[in-house]
Amino acid sequence: MRAVVATAPGVASVQDVSEPEHRSDALVAVTRAGVCGTDLKVLAGAVPVTYPRILGHELIGTVVKAGVLGLPSEGSRVLVDPAFWCGHCHHCRIGRPNLCANGTLMGRDVDGGFADLVAVEERRLHVLPEGIADDEAVLLQVLGTCVHAQTLVEVFPGGTAVVLGLGVSGLLHLQLLLARGIDRTIGVTGSAWKRPLASDLGAAEVSLAEEARGVVADMTRGRGADLVVEAVGSVKTLALAIDLSAFGGTILSFGVNTSTKGELPFYDLYFKELRVVNSRAALPGDYSRAVGLVAAGKLNLRPLLAKTYPLLEAPAALEACARDSSLLKVTLNVG
Repeated sequence: MRAVVATAPGVASVQDVSEPEHRSDALVAVTRAGVCGTDLKVLAGAVPVTYPRILGHELIGTVVKAGVLGLPSEGSRVLVDPAFWCGHCHHCRIGRPNLCANGTLMGRDVDGGFADLVAVEERRLHVLPEGIADDEAVLLQVLGTCVHAQTLVEVFPGGTAVVLGLGVSGLLHLQLLLARGIDRTIGVTGSAWKRPLASDLGAAEVSLAEEARGVVADMTRGRGADLVVEAVGSVKTLALAIDLSAFGGTILSFGVNTSTKGELPFYDLYFKELRVVNSRAALPGDYSRAVGLVAAGKLNLRPLLAKTYPLLEAPAALEACARDSSLLKVTLNVG
């Protein structure tokens, strides 16, 4: 079968590889896969892996051979949860398998889904309703992580929320906040071309980063935002989140920040009595909720799709994403 294989930092190609052993697992024919920042970091060598490694963890497909339980059945369209969990450690036993001590991720710790076929435990498959097209369904894994993050914070109608960073996850967070009844939502971006898109998706205001303080002050009469979602993953934007927060506000730190040092207004964390919440991955139920929200028409995923490449052009897709960090979701057509 075909697969996109990283053989060294900065080196990836489409190769012929052996089909995965599936034993009691389901065998899934991949139809669509999304390119993620984690894929780029693995390829660049920023995230250590054992080479060779098949990339990819955002994927949907069709079950071509059912697992031992026969659920989902052959022919089912499915979303793949890319995280493995043991089911036996402390965090698995208390219902937090996203923090599994023995957990692994497809495309990083084990071979991933940029391939014709993947073997997946049945418990990690979520059946997709017919009303969700493949092009939109490929965004459901990312949406599941956003849903998980938002289960960790309270929001109240009438409050004000800010989303820092209007990439794919930021635009999903924006829509989730609107679905939760927060219509006073401000999007903040460094890319001017995203402003009309965020407005079309429901943002009450959209500003560039350098304008954010004034816009938030105007909308809140100087009080600041009740919730700030940091969806970039940098020290600079986390500092801005602290600055934009109201006294007693909450910061949802969603962007993955790998920095080990940097300046933050630490005193403001104390003086404003801010609550900083971090999220990691998703729980199985978060994916089910994500599927339900899209099936019910609560979110619009299609505008978040940038470009689709055939699997054989995956190296070009990876290069395009690495070259232009402002791109929205780039996907691979595998089936």
